[in-house]
Amino acid sequence: MSAREKALLMTADEIERALERLAAEIAASEPATDKLMLVGIRTRGVPLALRLAEILRQRYARDLPVGILDITFYRDDLSRIAPHPVVKTSELPRDITGRVIVLVDDVLYTGRTIRAALDHLMDYGRPDRVRLAVLVDRGHRELPIQADFVGRMIPTERNEIIKVLLREVDGEDRVLLLERESADDA
Repeated sequence: MSAREKALLMTADEIERALERLAAEIAASEPATDKLMLVGIRTRGVPLALRLAEILRQRYARDLPVGILDITFYRDDLSRIAPHPVVKTSELPRDITGRVIVLVDDVLYTGRTIRAALDHLMDYGRPDRVRLAVLVDRGHRELPIQADFVGRMIPTERNEIIKVLLREVDGEDRVLLLERESADDA
């Protein structure tokens, strides 16, 4: 099934402004920086977490550790995504027990990715709290998961796809709205 581009939802400048606002909200909500850690979910959550960490360092004098989670084996749809999924490493720079973890991802949709990330995170310890920061919340939850920090709410239809492009992964920054093309359209 293919998809066609329907609209440009966020430009590079709008992504940067959203990240600045997310960083400000994180800084305001978590005064105890020694307990705070950002953890990006592979693939696009990782560069977003690194960008947030840099903004927090430059603007708020907060030097935060950044971890990486690969949730491939924790997904409930593993058999549907690929016959031979590529698994990369998860890397947490220190023990998470007693810490405030801010999970970072690009798009919040059904909540299943976040559920998988929470399952994987608990293998590393018992954090004091886990918060969620996403660049885009598009709705349509299947699980009771809500983001604490949202760059932009973008209501969508189920036949639409939000595609986040980031320079670290895709060579450019933009957020697109795509429409799934049915087999009849081909």
